[in-house]
Amino acid sequence: MADKDRDPRNKATSFDVARLAGVSRAAVSRAFTPDASVSPKTREKVYLAAKELGYRVNYLARSLTNKRSDLVGLVAAGLDNPFRTLQIEHLARALIARNFRPILLPTSKEADTSTVIGQLLHFAVSGVIVTSDAPPTEICEQCAAEGVPIVLINKGDDIPFVDRIISDDRMAGHLAATHFIESGARALAIMAAPTISYTAQRRSEAFIASCRQQGVEAQLLPVKINDYQSGYDAAPELLSLGIDGLFCANDYMACGVLDRLLTGRVREDEPPLRVIGHDDIPQASWTAYNLTTIRQPCDFQAEQTVDLLMSRMAEPDITARVEFTPVTLIKRRTA
Repeated sequence: MADKDRDPRNKATSFDVARLAGVSRAAVSRAFTPDASVSPKTREKVYLAAKELGYRVNYLARSLTNKRSDLVGLVAAGLDNPFRTLQIEHLARALIARNFRPILLPTSKEADTSTVIGQLLHFAVSGVIVTSDAPPTEICEQCAAEGVPIVLINKGDDIPFVDRIISDDRMAGHLAATHFIESGARALAIMAAPTISYTAQRRSEAFIASCRQQGVEAQLLPVKINDYQSGYDAAPELLSLGIDGLFCANDYMACGVLDRLLTGRVREDEPPLRVIGHDDIPQASWTAYNLTTIRQPCDFQAEQTVDLLMSRMAEPDITARVEFTPVTLIKRRTA
C-alpha cells in the first residue's frame, strides 16, 4: 500500500520515515537528536518525510531505552503569586530553548513529598529545578541518589552535589534601607514570614542590619505567609505603629498593603506610608500600584539555572555551587 493511502489510525514509525526519506533508521534517530552528527540535507529529508507521514518522536519511549528523557521537572509551590508564574514561564522558555521539555509539578508545604518524587522518577527526568517555597530536601536527596541533577532557586538547603541560584537578598535589603533613609523615612519596618521562607529571612536580616548600620532601627512585622492577604490584613497596624517606611518581602504582599490603604478603612490623617516591594511583578507597574520595588530578573535567573543544570549533567560529581542573581531598585510612586 502506498504511503499516501496509509490508514490514519495507524501511527507512522521511524521505519516508515526512513523508508520514505530513503535513509537508515539510525539517520532518522540522529535527525531528531539535538547536536547529533547528521548532514543538513539528510535532516531536511527526514523532517519532510516525518511531516508528510505525521510522525512525532515518542520521547517517553526513547527514555526507556536511554534511561533518561528530555524532560526536566519544575517543582513549584505558591502559584497564586504572580512572581512564581513569571518565574516558571521564564524557566520553561529557557529549557525549551536548550531542547528540554519542562514538566510542572505543583506542590505545597503540606503535600506528600514522596508523591512528587515518584512522579519525577517515573518520568525518568533528566534534571529537576525546585523553586522557593517548595519542600525540597527529601526530593533533592532521593533524586541525587538516583543520579538526577538538581538546581534549587532561592533555597537555603545545603545538599551535596545540588547547585543553587540565590537572589542577592543582602543587596535588596541594603537598597531598600538606603532608599527609605535618603527619602527621610525613619520609622522603618519589614513585613515578612521569615520562619517559613528562606528568602524572607535573608531579606529581613539584611534590611534590619543595613538600617542599623546607617543609624536607624527597623523592626520586623511577622506574618504567617508572604502573600496578598497577609499584607491586606496587616495594613491598619502599620499606621497605628507610626511606620513611615515599609519593605515587603515580595510585591504580592505589598499590593495587599496598598489595596487596604486605599479602601478608606484606615485613618486618613496619618502621615504618608512609603512602601517598597520585591520581585517587580507585572502588576507592580500598574497605575493602581505604581510600586517601588526590587527587581529580581526572572529571565537572567532562568538562564543561570539552566546553565548550572546542564553543567551538572555533564559533570555530576563536581562540588556543589552557589550563584547569585543581581537585583536593582526600580523607583516608582510608592517610595
